Amino acid sequence: MRGHVRKRGNKWCFVIDVGRDEQGKRKQKWFSGFATKKEAERALAAKLQELNNGLLSTSDMTVGKLLEDWLLDKQFHVKPTTFELYSRIVTIHIAPMIGHLTLSDLRPDHIQNMYRMLQQKTPPLQAKTIRTIHSILRNALKRALKWGLIPRDPSEAVELPRSPRRTLAIWTPEQIRTFLAVNQDIDSRYYTIFVLAIYTGMRKGEILALRWSDIDFERDIIQVTRTFSWVDGEAMFLEAKTHHSNRSIAISHDVKVQLLRHREFQEQEKRLYADSYHDGNLVVARPDGEPIRLSSLQKQWRHAVKRAGLPEIRFHDLRHTHASLLLLQGVHPKIVSERLGHSNISITMDTYSHVLPSLHREVAEDFARLISNKNIS
Repeated sequence: MRGHVRKRGNKWCFVIDVGRDEQGKRKQKWFSGFATKKEAERALAAKLQELNNGLLSTSDMTVGKLLEDWLLDKQFHVKPTTFELYSRIVTIHIAPMIGHLTLSDLRPDHIQNMYRMLQQKTPPLQAKTIRTIHSILRNALKRALKWGLIPRDPSEAVELPRSPRRTLAIWTPEQIRTFLAVNQDIDSRYYTIFVLAIYTGMRKGEILALRWSDIDFERDIIQVTRTFSWVDGEAMFLEAKTHHSNRSIAISHDVKVQLLRHREFQEQEKRLYADSYHDGNLVVARPDGEPIRLSSLQKQWRHAVKRAGLPEIRFHDLRHTHASLLLLQGVHPKIVSERLGHSNISITMDTYSHVLPSLHREVAEDFARLISNKNIS
C-alpha cells in the first residue's frame, strides 16, 4: 500500500491507497490541512503505519447507514415501544448531525461536538437523553467494531454529561388514605387501576395488560405475565421481557374485595353491550371491552389527584410510593425487589437509597437495645 503528498492551494495534503472495492477499483483516502510538506510527510508515514497495523478504518459506510442497518435488526429483539424510541432518536438527533460521516472519518470530537450542540439547543436536551443517544450510538459502533469496519470505537473517548439524581416523589400513608377515600366513587375501572398501583407497585403497562385469568382469588395472588402499550395507535400486548418481570404478587384482602366488586361492575357492562362487547378478558378496560388509552388514564389520574387536594405526583410515583413504604416498614429489600420485578436487588437499593438513612438509624438503635439488654424483661 502506497501514498504520496501534494500541495493544494496554500496547504499540503496526502493520499493513501486503502485497497480495492468490490469491482476491483483502487480505493484511496485523502488527508488535508497541513501547513508544510514535512508535516504532511510525517502524517503520511503515521497513517501508513496505522493501516499496516490494522488501526485505520477504510470503510466507506456512513454512520447513517450503520444505524439504519442496526435498527432493521434491532426491531426483532426489543419491544415495539423501545424500537420506536430508538428510531426517533436516530432520525431526529444522530443522523442529521453525523449520519453523513463515513465510519473511517468518524472521530471522538465529532461525537463530543454533537452532544455539546444538543445541550445548547432550545430547549436543551437533558443529560439523561444524551446518555440514551450515546447508548444507541455505542451499541451500533460495537457492531461495526465486531465486523471489522472500524479498528476502535470512537465513542469510548467521549465524556458524557452527568445526570442529576432525581428525588423521588412519594405520598405518605395518610395521603394515600385521603386519595382513596375521596375517589372511591369514581369510575370503577380507574379506581381499580389506582388501587392496584398503590397496593402492588405494578407498572402501568402491567396493570392495563392484566387478565382475570392472571388472578388466583383462592390464593390471593396476581401473576404478572405481560405488559401493554399503544404503538402508532395500535394496542400491543407483549410477554414479560424477563423472568424477573414475570412474577407473582400477593394481594391483600382489601385489594381482593375491590377486584371482585369491579368484576361485578364489568359484568353489567358486558350485558349492556351484549354482542358489541370486545371481550379480551381484561381486568380493566373501556366500557366496550377495548383496552384503555394511556391519555384517558393520565387525564383521570390528574383529575383524581386534584380532587383529593394532594401534592401532584406522576402515576409512576405510586410504584415508588409502594416500594418506599414497604422498606420503611422494615420489609426486606429482596422481597420488595421481587414484588417490583427488578432484575436484581442492587437496582432496588440504588433507586430507593433515600429510604436507607432512616433504616440504618433504626437498625443502630435495635442493635444498641440488644447489647444493653433493654429489650429483655
